Amino acid sequence: MREDQLQGLFVPVVAPFDSNEELDFVAFRHYIHSLLQEDIKGIVINGTTGESPTVAWEEVRQLFEIAKEVRGDNKKLIIVGTGTNDTRETVRRTKEAKSLGADAALVVVPYYSRPSQEGILEHFRFAASTGLPIVAYEVPPRTGVRLEPWTAYSILQLDGVIGMKDSSGSVELLRELKRLGNIKPVLCGEDALLLPMLREGGAGGMLASANAHTARFAELLRLVKADRDEEASARFEELLPFIRLLFRESNPSPIKWLLASNGSIASDRTRLPLTGISEELKRDLEGWI
Repeated sequence: MREDQLQGLFVPVVAPFDSNEELDFVAFRHYIHSLLQEDIKGIVINGTTGESPTVAWEEVRQLFEIAKEVRGDNKKLIIVGTGTNDTRETVRRTKEAKSLGADAALVVVPYYSRPSQEGILEHFRFAASTGLPIVAYEVPPRTGVRLEPWTAYSILQLDGVIGMKDSSGSVELLRELKRLGNIKPVLCGEDALLLPMLREGGAGGMLASANAHTARFAELLRLVKADRDEEASARFEELLPFIRLLFRESNPSPIKWLLASNGSIASDRTRLPLTGISEELKRDLEGWI
């Protein structure tokens, strides 16, 4: 996967479970087949939306193999989340993802241990040495540490790192990266900031909310690319209430409920400690099914 392919709309996919919290491969196959018909650039397996903390690596392998089979000759890209808070394990998974045929790896900033900026940069240096293109993932609310702009810029300068998913919570990191001279693509990972980030030069979005109403998100990106600002603003304002509802409770529980409700997957089951959504949120989301 090349840098210039990291643009447009990418959808982080859910991991469907049955009533015993085992992977539902039949539902996953149906869901991926439907999603790959949409106007998207690709999908992401084993991201936050895919419940990566509770899905075993062997299960990730199985999900990837199904997605790869379903894709067939379709040119949509498949990115696999390989990042952990253990550099050696991250390298091992990234090498394995390469051998399986992944197009790129999504590598999160190492979480829980709260490493130094130097340690984070070294973590990505090792991941980038595997030969599989790396998309760095900045998401400080989940990692407990925030990338300094210079660290983010330095990561993006590594050979093998093709871009970044920015879920930092504002457009400031993107602005700082531009000021420092970054030319590699940065995708919006903060769904409610999609339009502001695109207007700041973001290359696209990697958006959990685009699992539903995918065509409307794809249209928004097309409008921005065509400089049809007024129409883009109108489309974004239409989607913003939906986005806010999906993140009112812990992702991916709301989007799983919606996907189960519209028949994309069979069940909204999550693995503990994640639980289903509240009755109040169900009522509020009903109009978006």
